[in-house]
Amino acid sequence: MAKFLSDPWFDEVEKLRAGAGDIPVPDAVKGLKVNMVVTGHPEGEKHIHIDSGEFKRGHVEGAPTKMTVPYDVAKKTFIDNDAQAGMQAFMSGQIRVEGDMSVIMRMQAAGAAPPNPKAKELESQVRAITEA
Repeated sequence: MAKFLSDPWFDEVEKLRAGAGDIPVPDAVKGLKVNMVVTGHPEGEKHIHIDSGEFKRGHVEGAPTKMTVPYDVAKKTFIDNDAQAGMQAFMSGQIRVEGDMSVIMRMQAAGAAPPNPKAKELESQVRAITEA
């Protein structure tokens, strides 16, 4: 098991993704890029980006939106699938968004749609390799 967003975690997720084959991306998030700063990570601040629904290392040029999110909120939202935790954190000011807010709304809408069975299986595998 690896700590969420650590290099070993990304290494394992990349292997799982490669083994999962082609997973359709919801139209709402195709091509969406969001830079994210995750604060409070045990290894220090993490700079990542989301590209068409996938977490990737580092920031990407041209992303219209940047989010700053506490580590515990990011883990609850993205690994535990606790959308309510993300919404509460946003409403309380724990999540800061710079740039195009409509990108976040599109991501949220895509998250509400029923997941593809292959995507659901990959989520389960990622959850299984992520340290509690």
